[in-house]
Amino acid sequence: MYLVKDISGAIGLMVVALVLLGTWPVVLAVLERRGRQPQHTFLDFSVTNFLAAVLIALTFGQIGPDTPATPNFLTQLTHFQNNWPSVLFATAGGVTLSLGTLATQYGWAFVGLSVTEVMASSLKVVIGTTLNYFLDGRINKAEILFPGVGCFLIAAILGSLVHSSNAADNQEKLAKSLANYSKNTSTYEDLTEQFLEKEGPKDLEEAKVDAPEDTHKLENVEAGTAEFLVHLEEKRSIKVLGSHTLLGLGIVVFAGVFYALFTPAFNLATNDQWHTLPAGVPHLVVYTAFFYFSLACFAVSVGLNVWFLYRPMVGVPRSTVAAYLRDGEGRWLALLAGLVCGLGNAFTFMAGQAADSVQALPLVSTFWGVVLFGEYRRSSRRTYTLLASMLLMFAVAMVVLMASSNHRRPPL
Repeated sequence: MYLVKDISGAIGLMVVALVLLGTWPVVLAVLERRGRQPQHTFLDFSVTNFLAAVLIALTFGQIGPDTPATPNFLTQLTHFQNNWPSVLFATAGGVTLSLGTLATQYGWAFVGLSVTEVMASSLKVVIGTTLNYFLDGRINKAEILFPGVGCFLIAAILGSLVHSSNAADNQEKLAKSLANYSKNTSTYEDLTEQFLEKEGPKDLEEAKVDAPEDTHKLENVEAGTAEFLVHLEEKRSIKVLGSHTLLGLGIVVFAGVFYALFTPAFNLATNDQWHTLPAGVPHLVVYTAFFYFSLACFAVSVGLNVWFLYRPMVGVPRSTVAAYLRDGEGRWLALLAGLVCGLGNAFTFMAGQAADSVQALPLVSTFWGVVLFGEYRRSSRRTYTLLASMLLMFAVAMVVLMASSNHRRPPL
């Protein structure tokens, strides 16, 4: 199998992974904003995400000599009876990543791409890095690592404040815009209901297919205005206006917690810190672990999203398997996003210790969110201040985290 043996190779992989993992969320968010059902998108996404793992395992996992200490992918795949405890850890990691990614897809709609990525990644570091610190024998210097963890926690808190402030800004925009139409509305829910005039369709078969001019109309409206918010709400598949602020924050916290658990699980799968493998059995190589990890992620994603076709969440219209198969609009983008995510995850695991730097991926997503979606356009000064503070704290936390990995003690 192929092993990254020098720091320059690891850094090269991480740069590519950073771009890939910071870009695929934008693709899925674009499809949701265009009105494609999140269940349909995630089913397509899951297929190529798994195929990327198979591709990596059958190429990089088969390169080089096949030795007892570092067996190739296919060799180790046939020895499940010896390394099944590590396989279970890898599959557990895949389950938690699938749940986190699924929740994140809804978080982008309710909270926004920028804040969702920063909050979820910050919680992943706060919980996941702390667990890995103890699993790895405390090799990172605590006096450097945990101040960085604290900065990530502060960034997550600031993210929740950004969301609350932006929601208040949107409420004010809608209230001012509706002032000429209604003098009797008293709540945010009343305002948005009157502006949208009717409830969204409860079944996908009842939904009106968007005409091309609807897309052009949205693109021609200035981002950040009340008119833009309403046109976006009419078009998108996940209706968010009028929802409680805590709903979006709860979804993001759920995503962050489950994101945090997949890295310790993968760590246990490849390093066997709990000594669950029989004596003489080699640890799972990264390619085998990633295969089982992605297989579990695929199974959970498909199972849950088929269920959500008929039992959707948060007011998304119902659908069917037949409707999904007929829905070719945006399919190639969802398939591309799954491939990009799968390759990004693979490169992250292949890079090893340098993987800490991939935590900077929310900065890439934030760039896309602000430039492409116009997030926080025409917001209040308070929202801009909180957003800048969140990104600054996240950047500081990233620097401290990478510094802690460069000052490692020998394992205890």
